[in-house]
Amino acid sequence: MVSRRQFIKNTGKASFALWLGATSNGFANAAFITYAPSNFTPFVKIEKNGKITIFNTKPEMGQGTFQSVPALIAEELEVSLDAITIVQTSGEKQFGGGQAAGGSSSIRGNYDAYRKIGAAAKEMLIKAASVKWGIGIESCYAENGSVHSKLSKEHLSYGDLIEEASKLEVPKEPKLKNKSDFKIIGKSIQRPDVPLKVSGKAEYGIDVEVPNMVYATVFRSPVIGGTLKSFDADATLKIPGVIKVVEAKTTVGKYQYSGVAVIAKSYWSALQGRKVLKVEWETNGYENFNLSDYENKLRNLSKETGVLDKNIGNVESVKTEPGNSVESFYETPMVAHHTLEPMNCIAHVNGEMLTIWTSTQVPSAITGSGPNDLHSQIGMKPENITLHSKFIGGGFGRRLYTDYVIEAVNIAKQIEQPVKVIWSREDTTQHSAVRPMTFSQLKGGFSKEGELISFQHKVISPSYFDSVGPNFDKTKVDAIMIEGIGEQAYQIPNIKTSYVYADFHVPVAAWRSVTSSTVAFAHECFIDELAHKVKKDPLDFRLQMLDKDSDTKRVLLKLKEVSNWDKPLPKGKGRGVAQWEFFAGLCAHVVEVSVTKDNTIKIDKVYAVIDLGEVVNPDNVKNQIEGSIVMALTAAIKTGITIENGKIKQSNFHDNPMIRMHETPEIEVHILADGGKIKGVGEPGLPPFAPALANAIFSITGKRIKKMPFDLKLS
Repeated sequence: MVSRRQFIKNTGKASFALWLGATSNGFANAAFITYAPSNFTPFVKIEKNGKITIFNTKPEMGQGTFQSVPALIAEELEVSLDAITIVQTSGEKQFGGGQAAGGSSSIRGNYDAYRKIGAAAKEMLIKAASVKWGIGIESCYAENGSVHSKLSKEHLSYGDLIEEASKLEVPKEPKLKNKSDFKIIGKSIQRPDVPLKVSGKAEYGIDVEVPNMVYATVFRSPVIGGTLKSFDADATLKIPGVIKVVEAKTTVGKYQYSGVAVIAKSYWSALQGRKVLKVEWETNGYENFNLSDYENKLRNLSKETGVLDKNIGNVESVKTEPGNSVESFYETPMVAHHTLEPMNCIAHVNGEMLTIWTSTQVPSAITGSGPNDLHSQIGMKPENITLHSKFIGGGFGRRLYTDYVIEAVNIAKQIEQPVKVIWSREDTTQHSAVRPMTFSQLKGGFSKEGELISFQHKVISPSYFDSVGPNFDKTKVDAIMIEGIGEQAYQIPNIKTSYVYADFHVPVAAWRSVTSSTVAFAHECFIDELAHKVKKDPLDFRLQMLDKDSDTKRVLLKLKEVSNWDKPLPKGKGRGVAQWEFFAGLCAHVVEVSVTKDNTIKIDKVYAVIDLGEVVNPDNVKNQIEGSIVMALTAAIKTGITIENGKIKQSNFHDNPMIRMHETPEIEVHILADGGKIKGVGEPGLPPFAPALANAIFSITGKRIKKMPFDLKLS
């Protein structure tokens, strides 16, 4: 911790720059920061020449943090976004351990802390001006990067005040602005990264080139779980431009992988060298594995009791009349992340020093000193690691993992110059951790009056933790794999949720909304089943199970209004509803569908209502909800990841496609921001879509869909 005296000595002497910041609890605590005036980590820097720099600690991957995080500071500091320079951090120690993007946490976890940073700096600058003028602070106000006197026309720029301001005590509880006084927060302001991306000036990891750099591509085992036995590089070394062929190792949690890297003067030469490389693999018994084998395993495991997660009331004691209970099974497939930018990393090992250039969601994990951080995987000291973090061309959870960085470092250790390791689209599709396949068993029971009195949801799946650390303890619940189930606001007297671990040799990963995208499908489709069992409107059925003051009820009532739910649809049209609340936030959808002349389901429109508490940039919120829906639609109706004879069958967008523009429905987004609890926006729009679509298809066909992906062609 830096003392105030040392802080002033270190920063004031050089340029009288005012630095102000906060402490960090690290990524393990959802990358939240806590305002603490005793710890000066520099999130905002004001220099004597008037230059204001705000440091964004949340990696930008399209979710808008490059603008929204600095906007919180700028609002309280009384400077426009046009007047500041935004700099992306790269895991530097002085910014703390919360430099990460995941869990829709960038705003919801840091809203007040970032505002307090700006407010504290403003109060110090006002105090400095009041002393200089010999007037009370109540006679001063800040505006547009200057402090003004209410008693005269005098004003001083922040740059003129930082020498005195840097000597002042940092306010313990700086006063925050009233919402009615906001000039930036709540306004749809163009993001500064958009012009950079449109013009091609934005630098992604894959764009980076450094002096004396060479390229590498890796031949990995086609059979998942295979290991390197031997290789013959004679033909490869004859390819013009090829420099060296070495073993490449990496790790994803408990999974260890080895391959063969071809290092060359160009990426093209490396690819040509890989084509003629002769490699012998040890398949370790996985060469005959088919995904259908694992599906059967999940079904069989559903017979197990599992580990209890949530237990309200006593479902075992509930007695229901014959015919008053429902049981269903739902399945979701493995799904790829579809990042537009394939995995890539430049690594340079120079003695004990390591420099990395890449796109990552977890800069702090690359430069950090935690037990699971990069240094522990590569045998280097964290203080010797320098990261240059770049714009991310799609994260969605894939870049929470550092396997591609570990691999690049291990290759770089074997050549005395920077090496750029590029994964092709095929490499990225076939050798990345994926969203896990899940199996859900649900049971519901009604009283003779038609009231839902019993609800059970059991999830059978591999463990997320197998991909992030040591082997998962099967006697415990993987809270991530059942997230959200216990957070639903439905008032049911007897609820039981449980989890069954299904070991899997394929690494699984967080995927946008993590596993809420799978369990929400099962949960909200089953709620629909229960509504139809007692012949109730599915939206009203949900409303009847909610407390009058619940956020979920407020969202559903708004959704009912904007979607004209009570207005009958024309013949040939249907609609479905679903909602989901989990750690990231709360959102609900109504999906409208119709049947075309060629007997195909057409998705006509999606109504979305998201509850945020507060909104920083409404236009960006709409972008995120639209993007979530498009990604959810891809997962719902397009091909998932399948395995045949031990190999992932899909390789590129031709056999693992995403939704195209002409397939995208009209999307209408409504935002509730009434000053309540701050919620996330990057992920909540995704989980409710698939169940709302499945429920809409049921409303028009009478066919209940219980397995993704859906076939929109009616038989």
